[in-house]
Amino acid sequence: MRGIITIILFISTVLLFSCEELDSIVQCQECVYDEPQAAELRIKTGSTDWIIYGSKPVVIRIYEGNLEDNILMASFTTTSDVTSYTVSLNKKYTVTATYKLGDNTYIAVDSVVPGVKYIKNQCDEPCYYVYGRTLNLRLKYTGD
Repeated sequence: MRGIITIILFISTVLLFSCEELDSIVQCQECVYDEPQAAELRIKTGSTDWIIYGSKPVVIRIYEGNLEDNILMASFTTTSDVTSYTVSLNKKYTVTATYKLGDNTYIAVDSVVPGVKYIKNQCDEPCYYVYGRTLNLRLKYTGD
């Protein structure tokens, strides 16, 4: 019995530490040949998805680290479905989108740690690929 528990713990540890933070599919058209020093976050708000309310401004707040650290880097308003913002690599960023719909306020939260990976064989030529930079802050319409 002790041997089975040891094997299960070993396999669990290997699986836990073997995961690599790389998007499974590399978009070769997004590769660059010079190593990037920064990443451009892609913030998806879907602000025009709410046809009932029309295109409403969405307040975006970008925090360095966790939300509870409260280190606000930027705050701006957008009506675009996708917004970009340039940040440093290998740091955690938490982003909130605040929607005001009628008398209700909704806040969506997501976080990422953008990084860079050198790709040797997946594209026509070796290149650098920035991963972990897309945030999904779209609200789901429930039909209520």
